[in-house]
Amino acid sequence: MTQTALPGLVTPPKLAKDTLRIVPLGGLGEIGRNMTVFEIDGKLLIVDCGVLFPEETQPGVDLILPDFSYIENRLADIVAVVLTHGHEDHIGAVPYLLRLRSDIPLVGSQLTLALIEAKLQEHRIRPLTLTVTEGQVEKFGPFECEFVAVNHSIPDALAVFLRTAGGSVLHTGDFKMDQLPLDGRITDLRHFAKLGEEGVDLFMSDSTNADVPGFTTAEKEIGPTLDRLFGQATKRLIVASFSSHVHRVQQVLDAAAKHNRKVAFVGRSMVRNMAIAAKLGYLDVPDGLLVDIKNIDNLPDNRVVLMSTGSQGEPMAALSRMANGDHRVVVGDGDTVILASSLIPGNENAVFRIINGLLKLGADVIHKGNAKVHVSGHAAAGELLYCYNILEPLNAMPVHGETRHLIANGKIALDSGVPDESILLADNGTVIDLHDHQADIVGQVEVGFVYVDGSSVGEVTEADLKDRQTLGDEGFISIITVIHRATGKVVSGPEIHARGVAEDDSVFDEIIPKINAALEEAVLNRTDHTTHQLQQVVRRVVGTWVNRKLRRKPMIIPVVLEA
Repeated sequence: MTQTALPGLVTPPKLAKDTLRIVPLGGLGEIGRNMTVFEIDGKLLIVDCGVLFPEETQPGVDLILPDFSYIENRLADIVAVVLTHGHEDHIGAVPYLLRLRSDIPLVGSQLTLALIEAKLQEHRIRPLTLTVTEGQVEKFGPFECEFVAVNHSIPDALAVFLRTAGGSVLHTGDFKMDQLPLDGRITDLRHFAKLGEEGVDLFMSDSTNADVPGFTTAEKEIGPTLDRLFGQATKRLIVASFSSHVHRVQQVLDAAAKHNRKVAFVGRSMVRNMAIAAKLGYLDVPDGLLVDIKNIDNLPDNRVVLMSTGSQGEPMAALSRMANGDHRVVVGDGDTVILASSLIPGNENAVFRIINGLLKLGADVIHKGNAKVHVSGHAAAGELLYCYNILEPLNAMPVHGETRHLIANGKIALDSGVPDESILLADNGTVIDLHDHQADIVGQVEVGFVYVDGSSVGEVTEADLKDRQTLGDEGFISIITVIHRATGKVVSGPEIHARGVAEDDSVFDEIIPKINAALEEAVLNRTDHTTHQLQQVVRRVVGTWVNRKLRRKPMIIPVVLEA
């Protein structure tokens, strides 16, 4: 029977000798926050440290981090953080980890480290780094790491093969098997086969597209679509994509050059990341093609391409601000906007709002739903099955995906011959021990969401988010009342102010006598009352009335002063 996450909080046993412990702190049951801790002989190795982007139910939150509480008392035991590639959901939380210990070595490919170093510079952190390439083997304490080239939607992605006294693990990071990639760098299946011959005790594979049959479409098939759209456009072209999607930006640059258009990067992260990619040779920029966004007004509309951030509907990103009319770029009738990205689950409503806003402004909006302008960076079911057959792992633990993705990946493992009892469907915080070629779920540690809200990290709670959502959905009512301490008679008020509850505050005139009577009764019945108790009386009276009369549940803020 497939092993699944244990119900409740089950304290894991003390780690036995020659046993490898694996604890995912993020990335399971969600798309983002990827982070896995490996432990043996008292030392820790971390693979990836990414962020999750908030949903609409988390208003005001900028980022969501993995919960570091499992390791915060053991920072000195961390021998390295291995970063599989440069996407935010794999590197975005590194600055927050290095705030706790700034000299943790960061290990990754050239582009991955360049992107994280630029990010760390904004946090005023100078990291210790080690650049690795495919085929390289490095030892970090009791962990031997061998790096394998994999193809993804960002160059220089790597899988990592861990050799330990407790067993071996192949962690793919994000990958797919594009056989004709733009940069010529394919997922190294020969290397996979070699590792399979050596023996893979545990295979931890990307699950994002595990429920998609067949094979992922090749990146090169996007080129002709962009070429056609560029040829048809009569005014400005605005292309939105992830700020790290170097391959897609390259295709846009190539199409722009062919159709005699200039390109301006829009969005701080887009400008920064593409400058890094060009400097390191991952992005080929023809001479004279790029222009500063400040100069686009000097060019005719049919000579302009804007390469923008905001493809996921992020409120402060460039494309969202354009759709809201809050950007120096004013989208107008006849402009063409191309959303060259997939929808991350949870972002659908935000993206659809942007599409609707752009359409209202008169733009033609092209997206994955109506044209082939994006392909996924993740392996589909056929590619995963191919890998299972090559590797023949003894145990499988799907990672990186929502629950439905993890389950689909587990079924692929089962079809390939991995024994049912050797397939582990884990949650964040699930503790897995690998010993003598067998992987078992042995416990569960508490992990939560750590919210970044402006400059505060971890200070926003679930209760705060519930309050924010109530304010946004139901509005609020404040009631200010001054009463006589001895008699409970109202001296001043109640003054009722409401926002987002009723069109006219006069609707609350009906409740004022009820508040007065309830306060007077509370004072007479209890001589040792406190203002807090009186405020609760007001909250109950108003809350009951508003719920019954207006069918709403607003936030109620009562203030009772005694005179």
